[in-house]
Amino acid sequence: MQLATHDDLSDYIIAPDPKAARLTRSVDGVDHEGNPMEIAVVEERPLTIFLNGQEIVTAMTIGDYPEYLALGFLRNQGMLRDGETVQRVDYDDDLETVVVRTDGQTTYEEKLKKKTRTSGCAVGTVFGDMMEGLEAVNLPDVQVKTSDLYALASKINRTPSLYLEAGAIHGTVLCQGARPLVYMEDVGRHNAVDKIAGWMLSEGVGAGDKVLYTTGRLTSEMVIKTALMGIPVLASRSGFTAWGVEIARQVGLTCIGRMRGQRFVCLSGEDRLLRDVDPGSVPAEDRKHRRKSAQE
Repeated sequence: MQLATHDDLSDYIIAPDPKAARLTRSVDGVDHEGNPMEIAVVEERPLTIFLNGQEIVTAMTIGDYPEYLALGFLRNQGMLRDGETVQRVDYDDDLETVVVRTDGQTTYEEKLKKKTRTSGCAVGTVFGDMMEGLEAVNLPDVQVKTSDLYALASKINRTPSLYLEAGAIHGTVLCQGARPLVYMEDVGRHNAVDKIAGWMLSEGVGAGDKVLYTTGRLTSEMVIKTALMGIPVLASRSGFTAWGVEIARQVGLTCIGRMRGQRFVCLSGEDRLLRDVDPGSVPAEDRKHRRKSAQE
């Protein structure tokens, strides 16, 4: 059963478009009683990312915002450095490729040899020296209003999305205060985060006053990417991994999970929480508004 939605998308700069062509396909099947049925299932397709003349990776993705995905992936892997100029980003729909062209020569043969498969859905990939970049991370020490957290959870949870349309997908939302700004979805949460990073890079958007909200688990990869993007707060409806929490504490990232209704758990940066609202005054989360369980 589709969950209730909130159709006011005025806060968003980019919001999900669950009815967009090519994102889902109707498939015939039968239900538990043997009755014929037709449901929408998420499409996934390969996207090969090139940096200048070098092939970097082929990612499985739903296919929207390919330019942002390519830019964000390269940025989050340390292949686009601060001060480096991106001259062009060319997407070829027929060849399913994106070529990011910079003003300098890039050679990443050694880096490409050091890959680590992550716990992300749809098999995320990070490069083995990604942890090294954390040493230079200096996240701003910003307070987080609990009233903003409650407001964000309520708005995001009820936003029309591909998840509500077809399931089998993760969402990531860039937020500022109580306002959700950019909501990206994909078959893997790492792709959704990379799209956010690519949009921020393309638009020159700062990270120091932002919150990153995800529907997925707070794993080491999610924490690392958030920290390298310079975002000081990471929040989720889902739970944590021990390594994710350890890294969050090392880099000073405020890490909040299991956000459901009046409840949440903060395992890193709890001293930055500004409890400006009584949880008892926050409406309990109605069952019809619930998304995926935090225990999944």
